[in-house]
Amino acid sequence: MASAASVSSLADEVNCPVCQGTLREPVTIDCGHNFCRVCLTRYLEITSPDPEEPPTCPLCKEPFRPGNFRPNWQLANVVENIERLKLVSQMDSDEEDVCPEHGEKVYFFCEDDEMQLCVVCREAWEHRAHTVRFLEDAAGPYREQIQKCLECLRKEREEIQAIQSRENRRIQVLLTQVATKKQKVISEFAHLSQFLEEQQSILLAQLEKLDEDILKHRDEFDVLVTGEIGRFNTLIEELEEKKERPARELLTDIRSTLIRCETRRCRKPVAISPELGQRIRDFPQQAFPLRREMKLFLEKLSFELDYEPAHISLDPRTSHPKLLLSEDYQQARFSYKWQKSPDNPQRFDRATCVLAHGGFTEGRHTWVVSVDLAHGGSCTLGVVSRDIRRKGELRMRPEEGVWAVRLAWGFVSALSSFPTRLTLEEQPQQVRVSIDYEVGWVTFANAITQEPIYTFTASFTQKVFPFFGLWGRGSKFSLSSQEGAGTLS
Repeated sequence: MASAASVSSLADEVNCPVCQGTLREPVTIDCGHNFCRVCLTRYLEITSPDPEEPPTCPLCKEPFRPGNFRPNWQLANVVENIERLKLVSQMDSDEEDVCPEHGEKVYFFCEDDEMQLCVVCREAWEHRAHTVRFLEDAAGPYREQIQKCLECLRKEREEIQAIQSRENRRIQVLLTQVATKKQKVISEFAHLSQFLEEQQSILLAQLEKLDEDILKHRDEFDVLVTGEIGRFNTLIEELEEKKERPARELLTDIRSTLIRCETRRCRKPVAISPELGQRIRDFPQQAFPLRREMKLFLEKLSFELDYEPAHISLDPRTSHPKLLLSEDYQQARFSYKWQKSPDNPQRFDRATCVLAHGGFTEGRHTWVVSVDLAHGGSCTLGVVSRDIRRKGELRMRPEEGVWAVRLAWGFVSALSSFPTRLTLEEQPQQVRVSIDYEVGWVTFANAITQEPIYTFTASFTQKVFPFFGLWGRGSKFSLSSQEGAGTLS
């Protein structure tokens, strides 16, 4: 049986465009549109078209011939069938409101049995002691409950949608990080491959030179030994001949012959000279740079896959007026000349420092700073908490929310509670700064040699920012998320 909604939808399809009612005696005009015969006749009477111009369709405005109405009997049958469906649907709807047991209209609702009741049902003994209400009165509280459920469901749906949006953003970030790490692996292995090829060429060239020198020594040895053997053969033949001669001839010059034999010294040549032997023994040491590079490669790759490169830039709103920032905010230079900078709450007014944009509230991040110090200059690198003091004297120590090291001319210090001068193999020109927010580590290392410099242990409770300080005319630094940061111009 067709539903009331579907029947209503069909009825809308057979409405007259003029009267908006069901088509009566439908007729079709030249353009194909259908109208009630009465509606179309009245339309022609009202419009009173110019006799020289044909009337136009009320819908599409196409001209048609007034006397060319074609009755659409097939459409008329469709309309009649739809009318029957409407009547049947209405009867079914009325039957839904009738008690199936007594045939009476349903007016009541039993709360206990959750049943809809007619008058007769209500008086039955099984419902007399129950709570019975009129349908609308009983529906009211349930509508309120449904409304509350809808509000809760909509709120939960919004929360799930927010979670979905947040997680999708997180997934996108992770995908970007994976792509970055993938590119890093490709780049690092390409660099390693090039280095290994170069080392292979160097080692093979050295082995080839050793091979040539060994062959040369062998040839020289063969010549020397062959000459010695020839001289011994000559002397032996002379003595054998002397021995077979008669006594008179044997004794002739006998002492001279024996003296030559006794004074003859055998030179004992060696095939490999001490110098060549030492070169062969020292050859394994030529692989030490390879071992060192492989160790650095593994440490660097492991570190960079564990930490996310931070693409940071300097925040001009925080920069001290004596710091000159580049247009891309990737470089800073110290100058004794004050810049014209507005005095805002974020700007350092005494400490010649600057912060980076953004900051971190989670995760592992790393960046590289290339430092170029003038004589007597210094550069301070690290991270600071969001509420770091900007005005007046800044005490650079962890208790004040500063975790940093200072590179000065000839030495490096860790700015802990009591500044500590560090002993390093070499003065770093590029420093890698890394932060693990959850663990609370701030780590510094030589970005070129991977030599550790210092590690702070903290407990972060608010956003932290990359921090930079600079002093000394001509001193400068530049930023990079990876190694190989360019020098300042």
